[in-house]
Amino acid sequence: MSSTGQGARNEAAAREHAQIQAEANEYRQAYRRDKRKSQTVGNMVFAMVICLVVVAFLILVTWRSKPAETPKAIEYTAQLQDAKAVAPWVRGPEPMPTGWVATSVEFRKPEQEPMTWHLGVVTTEKKYVGLEQSNVTGGKFLAEKLGRTSDDGTSTVAGVTWQRKVLLDRKGENALILVGSGVTTIVTGNAGYPALEAFASVLR
Repeated sequence: MSSTGQGARNEAAAREHAQIQAEANEYRQAYRRDKRKSQTVGNMVFAMVICLVVVAFLILVTWRSKPAETPKAIEYTAQLQDAKAVAPWVRGPEPMPTGWVATSVEFRKPEQEPMTWHLGVVTTEKKYVGLEQSNVTGGKFLAEKLGRTSDDGTSTVAGVTWQRKVLLDRKGENALILVGSGVTTIVTGNAGYPALEAFASVLR
């Protein structure tokens, strides 16, 4: 075999080897790129999962269901008796409707004219009923306690006619008003007329 032929074969083998090497390098580079891309996507997914777990944990730790508010009952009968001793026109529930609780009470003494008597009550449905009384019969007391009102007919309670009012400045509130013998009595709240009438019926 001549040296020329041998050289040609060696050159061809070298080119083939170089081509194989180049293809191998290209394959390795493509594999590295795919691997980096795969790792990047995987890291992003992993990070998102970790964030969601942390957020869920924080919500679970910090969230607390709001307990139902229980009205704080107060003793009012002693003040009622004291008020009646000074102002015989003062009235109070005798007895208090079952399940209802007094939550506020106030009597303004004679030197603080006009005299006023207040009793606030919460019903079993967590609605408010308030009793307001005074030894005045003018519109000023009504405006002070009720704001703007509109007529809404009448209610008859134990044979006595009370005027019904809708409170225009307080959404969902109504009032029963009784004026006579120099005394104004108001039963008001958001409990609805049946509850207001039930409360008015036990005032003694």
